Amino acid sequence: MASAVPTFAKIGKVIRLNRHGCTNRPFYHIVVQKTKDNQDGPVIEQVGSFDAMPNNKNEKLVALNFERIQYWLSQGAGLSDPVAQLLGLSGFLPNHPRTLIQAWRNRREPPRERKIDPIIGIAPPLDNPKI
Repeated sequence: MASAVPTFAKIGKVIRLNRHGCTNRPFYHIVVQKTKDNQDGPVIEQVGSFDAMPNNKNEKLVALNFERIQYWLSQGAGLSDPVAQLLGLSGFLPNHPRTLIQAWRNRREPPRERKIDPIIGIAPPLDNPKI
């Protein structure tokens, strides 16, 4: 007898971040890959992008193709934790528990003050009129 509840078979695909960019300047493509492929392996489809470095307005830019993400999730593709966090913050999925825990920790800890140590032994030249 067949079950009335539809079951989704795992298709061996995952939606994950694929790192691009330079050293100290990461940029990520959100891609669909086979689960056994490594990060540099062949990509089935790119479904978004994520710029992890804040811009001059202190924003981290994310672009997502929700229709294709919904298609791949309906086909049984899995999600990596960072992509699940991004989709939770965007409102596509419920918030990831790690996001909630991080927000709770940020509220609990007081902000730290940075103290700048003075540089000892270096004085500006006396003949410089700009100082």
